[in-house]
Amino acid sequence: MIPALILIFVAVAWRVLIGLPNHHDFGWLHNFTPLTAIALCGALILPRRLALAVPLAALLASDVVLNYAFSEPLFSVEMLTRYVVLAGIAVGGLWLRKHPHAAVVLGGSALASVAFYFITNTASWIDNPAYAKTFAGWAQALISGVPGFPPTIVFFRNALMSDVLFTGLFLICTGALSRTMARSPEARWA
Repeated sequence: MIPALILIFVAVAWRVLIGLPNHHDFGWLHNFTPLTAIALCGALILPRRLALAVPLAALLASDVVLNYAFSEPLFSVEMLTRYVVLAGIAVGGLWLRKHPHAAVVLGGSALASVAFYFITNTASWIDNPAYAKTFAGWAQALISGVPGFPPTIVFFRNALMSDVLFTGLFLICTGALSRTMARSPEARWA
């Protein structure tokens, strides 16, 4: 469990570092943060009693920091939608425990990224008065976003890449640990 918690902590710390305002060193990496991978992979490896709570609490902690940095409210319809989707992705991670093949998990990570993108951007389109409540407004929410920010399609591309990359790293790290544990019966996750 300790390696899984370390991976989650590193991913959340990366999310905060990349997301801080005026952090120009990483400007080309807008949203290169493994949000769905944290929920999915946390649910894959953590004990059932922690599988939903730890990843969502870690993401909430990073949201508190980032929303404070941007002077944004912590609770909104958009925020609630994110957590509902992330909880659903974590439930999918619990399902993937029964199908622990790398290709299935990586495919699940990509699918989770796509679902997160469509659902949360649709919620933003519904909730944000900057978007016209037409098909063109929905397309704007999915492709270009709100003026003054990078296009949402760039956010999606970077999130998809980071989710699949982090999930792959997670599989490599936990796979290496599993092989070590298989050779040493007294080894434990905790």
